[in-house]
Amino acid sequence: MNDPKSNTPSSVSLKDLCSGPNTFMGVPYATEIAGAHAAVLGIPFDVGTHAFRVGARQGPTSIREQSRLMRHWNPEFADFPVAEKLGLVDVGDVKLVPSKTHAAFAQIEAAVGAIVDGGAVPITMGADGSISLPVIRAVGRRHRGMAVLHIDSHTDSALPPGPDEHNAGTQFHYAAVEELVDTTNSWHVGVRGTVFRPGGFGHTNELGYNIVTMNQLMARGIPAVMADLRQKLEGRPVYLCLDMDAFDPSCAPGVCAPSWGGLSAREGIDMFRRLHGLDIVAVDVNTVSPPHDVNGMAAFLAANMMFEGMMLVAARRFPGEVRRFELAGA
Repeated sequence: MNDPKSNTPSSVSLKDLCSGPNTFMGVPYATEIAGAHAAVLGIPFDVGTHAFRVGARQGPTSIREQSRLMRHWNPEFADFPVAEKLGLVDVGDVKLVPSKTHAAFAQIEAAVGAIVDGGAVPITMGADGSISLPVIRAVGRRHRGMAVLHIDSHTDSALPPGPDEHNAGTQFHYAAVEELVDTTNSWHVGVRGTVFRPGGFGHTNELGYNIVTMNQLMARGIPAVMADLRQKLEGRPVYLCLDMDAFDPSCAPGVCAPSWGGLSAREGIDMFRRLHGLDIVAVDVNTVSPPHDVNGMAAFLAANMMFEGMMLVAARRFPGEVRRFELAGA
């Protein structure tokens, strides 16, 4: 009879035998970020006020799960392990209670601030769009004159319903009135569809923001629009924000506020790649709502867009090592 103890090497520890926590693309989990050029942070929050579509608080978990499908090399643009080159770490999720807005915002701002102070670019995921405000507060106070490039079906610049009240459509109003961003050099791109009240574009323009609607984007063409934005954003810190409802529900069904006529996956990836060389100081991918997703489609696409954001950070931190999109066919 075999002795079961003889089949268990005494020198092997549980660390060798067991996997750690599920992290984005399997990168190391760490709360010490010294030496990291970028850090992934999950934000499991939504304000909880939507009448029937609550669930973005589960976004980070789903994105991490779907990120297991991502590979670490892109032979066309970055034929090296991008995450490893960046020293990318996943610091886990912010400790917060969804719908406890002010307390959660303070926690989010502190966590993002710690990442920026550590010398890393925060790559945040999950949550509804409201979380962009505390992330912007943390990054904007450390990068004065920061511009925002917000790719979304909505401007999220609505007048709040009351003093110091927040929802998933007011974050860029507060970012403007708190003077955290340079609105005259900030853009909302891909805006389309229906809204709850009139005058949305007027208020957004009054705040100083620029708007490129989806119809304008399609009429001018993505290459022309993105080349213009890249030229205007050159030389300034850029907060890159992607609300996943910028995509059409056919490729990203699990979002908080779906709107038909959106970007295809190919078009969204194209837009990110045309930002090569800009000083991206934060990558904010939000509004994945797993209860409304289909086979993890929106979460998987969000993970892919985060990887595209990583390549933009790597292109800036390591000039010449990530190939420009326009030159890929050369």
